[in-house]
Amino acid sequence: MNYRDFLQKLIYAVINPLIRLLIALHITPNVITFVGLLLNIVAAACFVYAAVYAPHDLYLIGWGGGIILFAGLFDMIDGRLARLGNMSSTFGALWDSTLDRYSELFTLFGIAFYLLQTGYVWSGVVTFVAMVGSVMVSYVRARAEGLDIECKVGLMQRPERVVVTSVGALLCGLLAGVVDFDPLLLLIVPMWLIAILANITAFWRIAHCYRELNKKEHA
Repeated sequence: MNYRDFLQKLIYAVINPLIRLLIALHITPNVITFVGLLLNIVAAACFVYAAVYAPHDLYLIGWGGGIILFAGLFDMIDGRLARLGNMSSTFGALWDSTLDRYSELFTLFGIAFYLLQTGYVWSGVVTFVAMVGSVMVSYVRARAEGLDIECKVGLMQRPERVVVTSVGALLCGLLAGVVDFDPLLLLIVPMWLIAILANITAFWRIAHCYRELNKKEHA
């Protein structure tokens, strides 16, 4: 069992009682997915508000990170609710994937805006590169699945990106004034990690698809 499967089982053990309550209340996975999007928009708003009105109050960055982390739970709840409540649908899968992309772009945009507004221009550009990589990781997988190729390889998939982004922002807010270096590095370094590893993952998936298509052509 890899670490992702272990963590998934652990989280499921915690949220299963909530899932049963949602089923009893007739709340659909699509609603949960939409709430997750709204939470990510709120997180992005924290970054934008901080950039415009309170650029030195890093606690707002911490709040943004905490909200992203909380919203990430909704990304697990909707899928679990769909399975346990027998509410899976083709449209639900499309809705989930689409809103996941919106959520990630909103949050990374908020961080890029904050960094650009506060004078961290290159870090803002790197965050934009992270946005590109994040979208391309998902795009390559979607195109691969359209070609009947399973494509989940790579180092920086969506769960990892959410954790890296949220924990970086959360620590930036919590440790501001405690660490003896620029606390924004706690936000900037994760953006570099995502920018590098997400784009590597995208090309990794392209290489994987190339190999799989070659196998099919020679079969």
